Amino acid sequence: MSSPFGLIVTKAYNTLTKSLIMNKNNLLLAFSLFSYTLIASAGDVAIQTVALYHQSQNEYAITVQLQHDDIGWEHYADVWRIMDDKGNILGTRTLLHPHVDEQPFARSLNNIKIDDAFETLYIEAHDTVHGWTQTRLKIDLTKMQNGRLVVRSESEDR
Repeated sequence: MSSPFGLIVTKAYNTLTKSLIMNKNNLLLAFSLFSYTLIASAGDVAIQTVALYHQSQNEYAITVQLQHDDIGWEHYADVWRIMDDKGNILGTRTLLHPHVDEQPFARSLNNIKIDDAFETLYIEAHDTVHGWTQTRLKIDLTKMQNGRLVVRSESEDR
């Protein structure tokens, strides 16, 4: 038989244990939501500037400057690509690590073949959480002069 004191202690212990488990679960839920919010808050990758330089017969060096609030391996800008107006990928630049303390940052690709018939190209960027950015940068090749062209995003022109 249990004493009344033993029953009170057992009931208090069970109540405290349930409360701790609920608090632990609430704490885990709150931490998970906070972590997701922090990761998602970095937003889309902004393509700020693209520079094209003629290298040789139909080959160009392309430098792309990106802005993204990289927070670490769990959310960072990880690739950009250049495409023609039909969606064909002409080149892809994989970014091998986060650029947490280097914003904005620029990376290049060399020897990208661009046919003389092309008038418009596009740059697209990607991050590990949101995927491909909704805003790609249009490159009007008819504006190239002396084998060079620099294009800034509209948001950079303001």
